[in-house]
Amino acid sequence: MRGFNTLNLLGKMPTGWIIGLTVGGVALIAIIVVFLSLVPLRLWFRSVVSNAHVPMSKLIGMKMRKVDVNKIVLTYITAKKAGLSITLDELETHYMANGDIERVVKALISAHSANMDLSVQTAKAIDLAGRDVYQAVRNSVVPKIIETPVISAMAKDGIELKVKVKVTVISNMHMQIFGAGEDTIIARVGEGVVTTIGSAATHKIVLENPDLISSTVLNKGLDTGTAYEIVSIDIADIDVGRNIGAELEIANAEADKRIAQAKAEERRAMAVATENEMKAKVQEMKAQVVQAEAEVPKALAKALNSGQMGVMDYYNMKNIQADTAMRKALSGESDDDDKTSSSSSSIISPGSMPMGGFPSPIRPRPKP
Repeated sequence: MRGFNTLNLLGKMPTGWIIGLTVGGVALIAIIVVFLSLVPLRLWFRSVVSNAHVPMSKLIGMKMRKVDVNKIVLTYITAKKAGLSITLDELETHYMANGDIERVVKALISAHSANMDLSVQTAKAIDLAGRDVYQAVRNSVVPKIIETPVISAMAKDGIELKVKVKVTVISNMHMQIFGAGEDTIIARVGEGVVTTIGSAATHKIVLENPDLISSTVLNKGLDTGTAYEIVSIDIADIDVGRNIGAELEIANAEADKRIAQAKAEERRAMAVATENEMKAKVQEMKAQVVQAEAEVPKALAKALNSGQMGVMDYYNMKNIQADTAMRKALSGESDDDDKTSSSSSSIISPGSMPMGGFPSPIRPRPKP
């Protein structure tokens, strides 16, 4: 009966009223949908019951700025529940600067629990500098151990020592932004170890007193300008390595040996060159001897033609040469060894050495 009356009532209403009610209903539904999409009611209600009230205008503004509203509001609630003095705008600004707001809040909570003086701005600056601010706060309470790689150093006696060092540090919160990191600590400690071992007279002194390295390196102030404060330096391991001094001496001796061999080879080459040069000169002198021997027949012919030598003198000279050759053959002498002497004897005037062995004057041939 009621439905019938409602239909009758709608049928009696003007058409304009019906259209207006329909449009109004659609608009109201659209407004409700837009409101629910812009305002996260669950987060708003959660902030209210957590005593960390977040105005709806803030939620709508963050939603329109396309930030992670859920992450910011939950982090803000955590900070407020821990008693931190931080605003929602500071968290949003740090989030928009690509900072890690959860790590910053955790660091602030740890610092607050440990009664450390760490402001929100300092924590945000450390995080934006690329350092783990939460780990830095933890290292301020619990020291951190930095273990160096094996450091090789040589004492004055030439013996190598291999040392591994453990450096105990705590964070220096005032230098976390501009201070150097762990790599600088490791490099400085390694330099100090090498210097200390290198200044020792023998490696045995270092082996007997390993704390000599620790005390010397610790007193150098290696943590200056770094993000850490060195608490202690401890020698974890020390081993004896190679005898580098002996190896260097062997290498120097080998180098000197090669230099001496090179010089000896140079002298040998010069001697061989000189020998070859003298052989060439001998061949040159032999060539001159052969050339001189070639002039002997010409001189004989000229002496025969001019009458200064007779036929018998020529025959006497031939007899002398034959006798000399026979004696050489009997004595076993070679012709090459006495070639010069035979050439000299062939140059002697034919009439000067007769068969008797005494010189005889050359008689001029009578002219016809």
